[in-house]
Amino acid sequence: MILVRNWLWQSIDPGSFEAPGAISSFALAVSFRSVIVTSLAAFASLPLLYGLHILALPLAQMAKLIVAFSWLFAGTLSGTLAYVAGNVIRDLDCSRAEFQRLSQTDSLTGLANRRAFNDTLATVHGEASLAIIDIDRFKRINDRFGHQAGDEVIRTIAVVLGRVFGNTLLVSRLGGEEFGVILKGGTVEQRLAMLEQARQAVASDVNVFDDNKLAVTVSIGVAEFMPGRRVEGVYAAADRALYLAKDCGRDRLVHERNLPFVEAPAHEAGGLVRNSRVSMPRG
Repeated sequence: MILVRNWLWQSIDPGSFEAPGAISSFALAVSFRSVIVTSLAAFASLPLLYGLHILALPLAQMAKLIVAFSWLFAGTLSGTLAYVAGNVIRDLDCSRAEFQRLSQTDSLTGLANRRAFNDTLATVHGEASLAIIDIDRFKRINDRFGHQAGDEVIRTIAVVLGRVFGNTLLVSRLGGEEFGVILKGGTVEQRLAMLEQARQAVASDVNVFDDNKLAVTVSIGVAEFMPGRRVEGVYAAADRALYLAKDCGRDRLVHERNLPFVEAPAHEAGGLVRNSRVSMPRG
């Protein structure tokens, strides 16, 4: 029975239901299979039914009735159910895909969110750069102009970052006024040049909120993915580079090579060599 069920509903691929006519084709295929199974079962039972003298009609007439009723009941019913099930499966798959997209999208900016960033961060292999971007003196903007102005600034910067980096790189909002970017391809210098372009683009844009002109800048900390280096170490180094950018006056990009201390190799001390300076609050 299980084999029959699997054969009737085999090759169900919810993704294929997006194609025009895919559900109708699936329903028709299930209908054909149901007719075949029903007809075979009916023909197999004929010797027993004739032997018990339950049937008196000629075999040829019974064969016609079996095929007709198989199409009328099994074919029509199974085809209808398959069509309904196909639509339900497609709708559920679309809902699941939309939920998955929303669960990895920041609602304010439309960028990837922290969850998507962490998922991607864990899969980075080979040479790449991690940049943490923080809006300078963001609390002052909120305090002076209100949270609506702050939200508008975040959205504007998201647009600038999307324009600079395009759709081929991961640009995410990590939360609050902080963004994360993972850059792959090219040399370190080329990736830094792209980040510097983003910093300058933000600084050159004048954000207007209720006729108030807001000059907004960002600070950027950058660290490198390297073979054998842990993701936690890359993130910590980029974070320390960002703090150094803040300490040095903001509106600048700092690479981890400018840090007074760097990450220890994986076989030494099992982790990071911490920067001994006292961290100041970001802003």
